[in-house]
Amino acid sequence: MRNKFRAAALTAAIFVPLAAQAEEPKGDVAWDILAGLTSEVGPRMPGSEAEARARTWAQARLEALGFSGVAIEPFTIRGYVRGRNEASLKAPIPFRLAVTALGYSGTTPDKGIEGDVVYFPTLDALKAAPAGSLAGKIAFIDHAMKRSQDGSGYGPYGNVRRQGPAIAAAKGAMGVVIRSIGTDSHRNPHTGGTTFPDGVSPIPAGAVSNPDADLIARIAGGGKPMRLAMTLTGRTTDNLPSGNVIGDLPGRDPSLPPILLGCHLDSWDLGTGAIDDAAGCAIITAAALNAQEGGRPLRTIRVLWAGSEELGGFGGKAYAQRHAEPHALAMESDFGAARVWRVNFNLGSASKPLADRIAAALSPMGIVRGSGKADGGTDVEPVIEKQKLGVVDLNQDGTHYFDLHHTPDDTLDKVDPADLAQNVAAWTEVLRIVANEPGPIVAAD
Repeated sequence: MRNKFRAAALTAAIFVPLAAQAEEPKGDVAWDILAGLTSEVGPRMPGSEAEARARTWAQARLEALGFSGVAIEPFTIRGYVRGRNEASLKAPIPFRLAVTALGYSGTTPDKGIEGDVVYFPTLDALKAAPAGSLAGKIAFIDHAMKRSQDGSGYGPYGNVRRQGPAIAAAKGAMGVVIRSIGTDSHRNPHTGGTTFPDGVSPIPAGAVSNPDADLIARIAGGGKPMRLAMTLTGRTTDNLPSGNVIGDLPGRDPSLPPILLGCHLDSWDLGTGAIDDAAGCAIITAAALNAQEGGRPLRTIRVLWAGSEELGGFGGKAYAQRHAEPHALAMESDFGAARVWRVNFNLGSASKPLADRIAAALSPMGIVRGSGKADGGTDVEPVIEKQKLGVVDLNQDGTHYFDLHHTPDDTLDKVDPADLAQNVAAWTEVLRIVANEPGPIVAAD
């Protein structure tokens, strides 16, 4: 999903659970939110009963923490209800694959489908395939995503998941399998949403783990024909209930537009959604409360725990449609819980002194000023675009984030409490500055 560059604490590849390395903090607001949401609610698939329980949980937690005007703002979505996920190579060797359906995948019959595999090393190779050349075949799409600190590979290589299934369908494929969009070497498939444009009938679409993709690539390189069987019985379902949860910490001057902080409440269902994105909700909420210490800021700080981000950013769109009142600035935490290392801005020249103060406050924490343009992220992007808001991005270290992203390994033990606390401290510094800014906060032209 666009702008969805998130970060985790440690790689699963070197794994000693962090819970065994560091004592869990007691009475820490961020940790309590993170642990509570993942342990008391668990996975929070968009449109599910679990996501509904999460909204109720979030409302009660925000009220208990002293937020005012806490409200659940409902909307409906086109969702995906997972079914059986099975796939196996039949030839040249029999091998059961670690597979997961992609969100909005087409549905196989209960007995599944089986067909010859056509291997594509890249998305561009698939695009170049002749029309109709995949009739009756199952396409396999590979890619070469590598880890990076800023997570920038997720944009181009993520298109294998976002666009690949629809391209294969348009060329006649009966099904499609992709290498998971991830950087780990575990037999954990990475899920995520895909899209089928109008006029393209959805086909069954799954992702296999990276080791399984390596096997398929080696067989393809040896020139041996492959045959694959797959059963994905999940279904796309309309009019599922979802919603946002919002809450305010009122400022001293209610005439000033508020600062908006975003995260998303939902998660994929393979893990418990710790890094994606319970950590983000924990960070912004704890920092908003910390910014009240020593007296209320001038501006109201609003938290938006958005619903149904994972299947298309529904919560951010619903918020922008519902809330036409002016906002001053928007920020989002949706990149895990690893340490913040960089700050980027989208502020105009009139707000350069504000950006300079923020950068100076963060510098002693080892956070550098970047040259990129801040965009906020999926949950706040619609209101940013609609109101032309200023943005501050606190970028977390994404080196190992895509080891865990959208996998069964997205669980609480992957979060380092010290890293989580560093995030909260960085956000608190920024909020103490922007929420006490008396003048207009201006976005770049």
